[in-house]
Amino acid sequence: MEEVCAKFVSQKISKTRWRPLPAAALQPPDLFATGSWDNEDNRISIWSVGDVGNVGLNGEYQGEPQLLCDIRHNGDVMDMQFLDQERIVVASSTGTVTVFRHHQNNQTLSVNQRWEKAHYHVDQDTSCGGAACTGVICNNPEIVTVGEDGRINLFRADQKDAVRTIDNADSSTLHAVTFLRTTEILTVNSIGQLKIWDFRQQRNEPSQIFSLTGDRVPLHCVDRHPNQQHIVATGGQDGMLSVWDIRQGTMPVSLLNAHEAEMWEVHFHPSNPDHLFTCSEDGSLWHWDTSTDISEKPSFLHQGGRSTTYFSHNTINQSVVSAWLSNDPTKDRMEITNLIPNQTLSVNSLDVLGPCLVYGTDAEAIYVNRQLFA
Repeated sequence: MEEVCAKFVSQKISKTRWRPLPAAALQPPDLFATGSWDNEDNRISIWSVGDVGNVGLNGEYQGEPQLLCDIRHNGDVMDMQFLDQERIVVASSTGTVTVFRHHQNNQTLSVNQRWEKAHYHVDQDTSCGGAACTGVICNNPEIVTVGEDGRINLFRADQKDAVRTIDNADSSTLHAVTFLRTTEILTVNSIGQLKIWDFRQQRNEPSQIFSLTGDRVPLHCVDRHPNQQHIVATGGQDGMLSVWDIRQGTMPVSLLNAHEAEMWEVHFHPSNPDHLFTCSEDGSLWHWDTSTDISEKPSFLHQGGRSTTYFSHNTINQSVVSAWLSNDPTKDRMEITNLIPNQTLSVNSLDVLGPCLVYGTDAEAIYVNRQLFA
């Protein structure tokens, strides 16, 4: 794995996110942000992927990620999303939601906006009542946050008060949220439920509820397929990957055995959604590839062979049926590769954009792979 660059940062990294590229950009992503947790002094940091002045023969950057700027953050960084090219929304274990601005002209970070105790247990005004804000999702200018208090907030950037708050949206902890479309969001909670909320409706009830059958396994993460908005992937406490079709039924279409401990994040590749990535407390990061026809593979042994799994294959028109919804594994073809062969401490976060992957771990390191599909 020569193409993976490691940087040791002496902080446990809870979140890693690529800065989004401008619409017409052809170049790979060059900046990413990280947030830390469980440190006396937590920080939001902006990094460039490598030494821009030191370009290799093929035009690739050389060297390890370079710290451009950082700023102190109060509490653990629970989630983090770019709102646009310059602003980053950060969810804190204190319940506060902060928008930081990255000033590229002088490489500094500053607080652009803050919603104190957007999440709280008893009373927003008491000194100690904050409840962790566990998830945030952005669709500029809108920002949706969820928390341990079961509350959902809809904020608008540059607006002081919440546009909408659903106070008792859930009786359990909400762990993550994603947009289905501009007016609809989907939340996952600590008792194995997915709920769809439509902001056009005045009543504070979900428009649909889906759930894992049997053991109410806490769900920790969710992502929506970038092109097919009815396909959603979730991961939870038991390390399983669940794929859902929210047009039909109330149960997942497929349940796939995955990690040996909690799955912390799941991400469809934004431009190649046949590829999906998951990371876990067990120290692994899996690349799930449904694009390949295994019969074309010359060999079933890949580098690190033990970490590659195949499902049997049968040709099926992939363009008509999304591979993610094929609930009969014999029809399916999927290749799974663990991108971190030497298991270490928890991989808490990952992000994929173009040919690049960034991930952060409890081993106080960030890793960048710039040739994901090489």
